[in-house]
Amino acid sequence: MNNTEKASSTQTTGAKLYVVPTPVGNLEDMTFRAIRILKTADLILAEDTRTSGFLLKHFEIKTPMQSHHKFNEHKTVESVVQRIKSGQMVALISDAGTPAISDPGFLVVRQCVENNIEVECLPGATAFVPALVASGLPNDRFCFEGFLPQKKGRQTKINDLATEKRTMIFYESPFRLLKTLTQLSEVFGTDRRASVSREISKIFEETKRGTLAELVQYFTEHNPKGEIVLIVAGLEE
Repeated sequence: MNNTEKASSTQTTGAKLYVVPTPVGNLEDMTFRAIRILKTADLILAEDTRTSGFLLKHFEIKTPMQSHHKFNEHKTVESVVQRIKSGQMVALISDAGTPAISDPGFLVVRQCVENNIEVECLPGATAFVPALVASGLPNDRFCFEGFLPQKKGRQTKINDLATEKRTMIFYESPFRLLKTLTQLSEVFGTDRRASVSREISKIFEETKRGTLAELVQYFTEHNPKGEIVLIVAGLEE
């Protein structure tokens, strides 16, 4: 066994929670290390076992899975902690991207930290990073806002962000994109620069850049589809 193999072996032994990013579209974005961790883990916590089943089958990963999503994580988190305490290595994945970034994962990570269980997060796919870089908007300082509230507190949140000077990042549903662009245009001003990226790393990946008014016009004429990341310029001095 060479030094690299010894290092790899050491990194995957012992009770620990691994947070493992998975591709947001293109399966070639899966890392060698992520595959190795998922193959050697005792258990994989998956947001949707059916969706993750396709990923695991593609990479010939036969590790048992357990459902772990926003509707059951409060009930399952304690049992997960106990499994790790008993000596098991558990890997956490979401349907796509990095767990806990607008996906389940925060609760089990926090519980592990509070119980002095080692948590290691692998670097990997996260949809907002390529969208931010490709937007052409300033990326030296930015804030990640995730999904805006659908109803209660939505307008208040948008109003509060009107004076934010950093570039803002939002995740959005294609069904609410036009509404969000329109509301932001009304509060931020029609000439605020923005960028909409959809289907990142997939066949029909597309990024549209322009003012909020231009993007409202474009997506009024073109029905948006797929996973969407919206980047909005901050308020200029």
